[in-house]
Amino acid sequence: MMRLSSSSSSVLRVFLYLKHYLWLITTSKKPNPTNIAPQEAAKPEEEEEEAFDSGKPPPFRIGEIRASIPSHCWIKDPWRSTSYVVRDVVVVFMLMSVAAYFDTWPFWSFYWLAQGTMFWALFVLGHDCGHGSFSTSGRLNTVVGHILHSSILVPYNGWRISHRTHHQNHGHLERDESWYPLSEKAYKELNLRTRRLRFTVPFPLFAFPLYLWSRSPGKKGSHYNPNSDLFHPSEKLEVLISTICWSIMVTLLLILAWTIGPLPVLKLYGVPYLVFVMWLDLVTYLHHHGRRDLPWYRGEEWSYLRGALTTVDRDYGWINSIHHDIGTHVVHHLFPQIPHYHLREATKAAKVVLGKYYREPEKSGPLPLHLFGVLLRSLRVDHFVSDVGEVVYYQTDPQLSGGLQDKSK
Repeated sequence: MMRLSSSSSSVLRVFLYLKHYLWLITTSKKPNPTNIAPQEAAKPEEEEEEAFDSGKPPPFRIGEIRASIPSHCWIKDPWRSTSYVVRDVVVVFMLMSVAAYFDTWPFWSFYWLAQGTMFWALFVLGHDCGHGSFSTSGRLNTVVGHILHSSILVPYNGWRISHRTHHQNHGHLERDESWYPLSEKAYKELNLRTRRLRFTVPFPLFAFPLYLWSRSPGKKGSHYNPNSDLFHPSEKLEVLISTICWSIMVTLLLILAWTIGPLPVLKLYGVPYLVFVMWLDLVTYLHHHGRRDLPWYRGEEWSYLRGALTTVDRDYGWINSIHHDIGTHVVHHLFPQIPHYHLREATKAAKVVLGKYYREPEKSGPLPLHLFGVLLRSLRVDHFVSDVGEVVYYQTDPQLSGGLQDKSK
């Protein structure tokens, strides 16, 4: 008989081993129930985890969350708030001075990203003024808010009032003001080109100026027009004042462009403004998207508490301290009166009550690069919600998803 080579012998041994292993599997008895008791004991926990429904009313009330937050977190210190304004304004002018001094394209690239981020930080401080969390003085809030927001071409009162509407109706399909989903019927009325623009980067990241001018799809009005449906007749004067302040800033930029030329103004102000807009749209979008367990409500199912729990905290690494911890968004939606410098401590305390209704943010590296992946994935799968039902979730258009199904939780 011919002798097998060593390699052929090895293959034969593997074949015989597999044949014997398959025979054991097919002829073995059913496992002893006592041997699977540990696995069975684990099943109730798994079923309980799967059974959790974030769209159901929570087993706690907003008063319980409020009581869990230390009392000093509610204190508004105008000196501390103002110190952040001074810090940010100093950084803005330092960056401008250094950029004008070096005037080299490599440094301009750094400047645009850094200055755009600082514009975004100024917006967040003006946002605090709009909520009244900057100080207990309404006059100080108004003055600082107008200065900060007008400097970055945001009509302070017009935006403040519409943002208040957003907070009062967060998570409500018909009454929410920004980043709310389209119904299936409204979505299907859009042509494919419009859908692709709406859900393809970078177009959604430049939505804010359009929103200020004409609001979100399906709603009429303008943040600059005192007669808009956005505002109560008693608020017309406030809106007019903000529009005048905005117009003054536009005029100053035009005068500056006439004096030193449009290109320097574009480099010093225009490009950072676009970066600021991208920051604003990125952050506000991710506060309300990027997870499939975020419900939206209609009718009697909605409540202020349940709406606030549809928001998401995000970690921005080094940027957290630069943009004043705006990523701690759940507690901010519950209690917008809390100053930004107390949000982290308030969130830590509130998590004990919130339990599974609080979605722990993914930890970021020094820079929040992971969030761009979250954004891209969300834009591919979060397209519309059903026309029926009082508790609904985002659904996916296969034409835009490329076969991707979001399983994030």
